[in-house]
Parts: sequence; C-alpha cells; structure tokens
Amino acid sequence: MSADKGSGTRIIILGATSGIAEATARIWAAQGGRLVLVARDGARAEAIAADLKVRGAEEADVVALDLAKADAAAELDAMVAKLGGLDIVLLAYGALGDQKTLETDPTAARALIETNFTSASAWCIAAANRFEAQKSGALLVIGSVAGDRGRQSNFIYGATKAGLAALVEGIAHRLAPTGARAVLIKPGFVDTPMTAAIPNKGALWAKPEAVGAIIARAAQKGRPVVYAPGFWRLIMLIVRNVPAAIFHKTKL
Repeated sequence: MSADKGSGTRIIILGATSGIAEATARIWAAQGGRLVLVARDGARAEAIAADLKVRGAEEADVVALDLAKADAAAELDAMVAKLGGLDIVLLAYGALGDQKTLETDPTAARALIETNFTSASAWCIAAANRFEAQKSGALLVIGSVAGDRGRQSNFIYGATKAGLAALVEGIAHRLAPTGARAVLIKPGFVDTPMTAAIPNKGALWAKPEAVGAIIARAAQKGRPVVYAPGFWRLIMLIVRNVPAAIFHKTKL
C-alpha cells in the first residue's frame, strides 16, 4: 500500500463529515488518493468532496448513508466494487451524547451504544474480512481515551469506546500474520463541532489537523494503538493506575 502522490490509494471514510475525518481526508487528497466519503449528511459530504478534488484527490465520491442502520458488509462490497479495490478504511463516526440524559434514559443510552459500538463493530468486521482475504490494507478506527477508564463524567460514551477498543485490538491480533493491519486511534480532547459546547478549552486540546496527521502516518506504519497526540499515553497510564480509593474522590 502506497500513499505517494498520484498513487491512487483507495480509501473509504466512514463518517466523512467529522472534523477529524475531513482533516485526514485533506492529507490523502494532497497525495492523490481515491476517496469514497460516507456520511448521513450527503450535501455536506458533497461540499467536502468538491474541496478535496481541488486539493488533489484523484477521485472523491459520496455515499449518503446512515451508517448506524446500514448493512455494513453489503454496502462495503458495493463501495469496493466501485473503487476497484481497497487500501484503507477510516471509521470516524460516533456520537458523544449527554451524560445526564444517558444516565436517566435507557433508550437514549441504548441508541448511543448501537451507534458507537454495535454498528461500528459491523463495519470493522466487514473491513477486517476483506483485508484478511487480500492480505493487505489498513483499518483505522477512531476510538477515545475515554475508553481507558470509566469516569463519572462520560462513562456510557467511554464504555462504547472501551468495547470498540477491545474489538479493534483483537482484529489487529487476527490480521497480524496476514500483512493487513488494524489500528486504534485514541484522541484526547479535540476541538471539533462535536465538542463545540464544551467551554474553557486549554493546553490539552488538539486541532483536527494535528490528529489527522497522526492518523495518516498510522495508515502506513506504527503501533496498533496510537494516542493522539502522543502525550495522552502517559496521561492515561496515570489515570488507569490511580487507586480506586483515591480515584473515587475525584470529579473527573
């Protein structure tokens, strides 16, 4: 798999209207990638596709689709047939939800779990099956540091990301002998439209462009678990190892 300019690397982006996905797509466009942008908001995806073509994308096609409700295997097969093959899948969709609502409304909690974990798992498995069969390719999945330890502020969202992490790490283990790869990307705080309502963004917050650059590099080489930015690996190591007696006195 090559990402040199003009190589025509074949890429499917699931959740292409997310801030991180768009930033990553711009990098691949500048390298001459052939992109399929999949998103529920087709009009927004079309605008992104037009921009990517200006930036150098060999192709930038749009599939308007509710990823949480779609038949992942069938839809992926159709996209791959149109591309003539597949080199990279980036799974970038998900919902943050409101923790207080999720705690008190089991229906809302179930909907979040079905979007962030159940449907995402189906897409990951469909991509993994294809990459295993062809013995090449990279499945890149955006998780979150929120999955590293349950915290009172976002434990339902965090639970979906923890489940997704275990799945992707297992897929990475499965694919390791084949030449294909699966990579879990764990961003910390990222300044995107999804987090726009969160005030007082400080030094720990990253821009989508910085995370996108990390993802683009991870498509080519590196660890099966990548923190974005890298300092989150140390932060979460500390968070995971704080004794419960102390941790339960915090408001994290």
